Amino acid sequence: MTRTRAFIERFVSRSLAAMPLAGIVCAITSLSPVLAQNISSAASRPAMTAGAPTRYLPNRIPRHAAEFYGVVWGVDSLRVKAAESGELIRFTYRILDPDKAKTLNDKKIDAYLIAPDANIRLSVPSLEKVGQLRQSSTPAPDTSYWMAFSNPGRRVRPGDRVDVVIGHFHAEGLVVE
Repeated sequence: MTRTRAFIERFVSRSLAAMPLAGIVCAITSLSPVLAQNISSAASRPAMTAGAPTRYLPNRIPRHAAEFYGVVWGVDSLRVKAAESGELIRFTYRILDPDKAKTLNDKKIDAYLIAPDANIRLSVPSLEKVGQLRQSSTPAPDTSYWMAFSNPGRRVRPGDRVDVVIGHFHAEGLVVE
């Protein structure tokens, strides 16, 4: 609304000096429906307030769960994010203790992403020339690692809660970003 009004004010102020009175009246009458439409559409829109609710929940793991993953599995900063237009779901984590986190980087252990609401279990795809879409190097402290899960049909979407299972490691209730 303000852009349109500013444009009209500039147009009218520039045109007043160059137009005869009949032209000014014609310009104002032709622009009045546009002004009326903008004012009525602005009045019908709901006002946006700070802190308006969204459908996405923050990806916050409870403190006791984060402490559990750090003490038992040697990892923290667990995140799940949709990537490549939703065709892949990327799971990232940061290593705190390399000895405890060895199982997460072992390619011999299968990894799954389970979405209970969509009733689907996603796996890490294996490409011919690249291999599995997951990092498998020796874990180093304070280093982030990732793995990608194939999401056919884009059934897992941002905002969904998922579980990541890698052998005996289970991270439950992570929110897809």
